[in-house]
This record gives sequence, structure tokens and C-alpha cells, in this order.
Amino acid sequence: VEQFKDPEIAKLFDTNGDGKADLIGCAPGWGCEASINHHLQAYGLSNTVEHNQGNYAAMIADAITRYKEGKPIFYYTWTPYWVSDVLVPGRDVVWLQVPFSSQPGEMKGSSTKLANGNDYGFPVNNIRIAANKAWAEKNPAAAKLFAIMKLPLADINAQNMRMRSG
Repeated sequence: VEQFKDPEIAKLFDTNGDGKADLIGCAPGWGCEASINHHLQAYGLSNTVEHNQGNYAAMIADAITRYKEGKPIFYYTWTPYWVSDVLVPGRDVVWLQVPFSSQPGEMKGSSTKLANGNDYGFPVNNIRIAANKAWAEKNPAAAKLFAIMKLPLADINAQNMRMRSG
């Protein structure tokens, strides 16, 4: 992400002609909004990157169209989410890393670095299955399955895509 300090690199991702990279970010009020705005300051990107906010679904649809047209895109997303089934990390897009962990507010000082040394700037979340306790007691086989199963992230992204497609 530090490369975006370079105005020439930032201009490559300029979609509106203002000379700044246009980052498809979070809708106002979403939790990621504060982190992205904080990151732009912490990493010295305020002069070269614009955090575009609005209807995320519409903005990401535009990014996918731009990608299909062979144009550069710069966007925020999370996983699991259907976007990573369309714009597959490692194949179509790359995750950018930050030079150091920097979080706003109550998360200030917390590390976002992964065990493998990569730092994407956001804390990792864990997803777990939650089930009604009474139902789980009546369905012990299902409860056991929920307790031991592991779902690959790509499978959840694909399920999200199928749900999005109806």
C-alpha cells in the first residue's frame, strides 16, 4: 500500500481525473470506514488516495466492470464475501499489505500481523456456527457436525455468490 504514496502510481488508479487513486471503500457508518480513514492518515496516503464511499454494491459492480475492461481497480473488501469469488485473490487481484499495524480507537496498539508475517491492516475475525441450544440438544448429530466441521473460505465465498445470484 505504501506504493500509493507515489503520485504516478496513484494516478494509475484515478477514475475521476483528480490525480488521486480512487479507493472503493466502505459505506458511511460501516465499521471499516473508520479503519480506512485512519489508514490513509497513518500510512501517509491522504494526498494521493481518495476514499470513495457510498453504496458498496454499486461501487463494487463498477469495479468488476472496470476489471473486465482491463482497467486497474483499487477496492476494499472482506472475506468471506462473494466479491472474492468473482475477483479471486492470487488469480485476479492481490491483497495489499501495510508497512505496520495501525488501528483507530479502542483497537489502537493492537497488531494485525498474521503468524506468517503478512499484515493486511485489519484484524482477523473468526466465524463460528451458532445454533439454538434446545435444537442442538434434540439434534446431537448436527451439533457434533457443527462442532468439528471446517469450511474453506473459498467455499463460503462461492456460497455467497450463489446466494447473490438467487
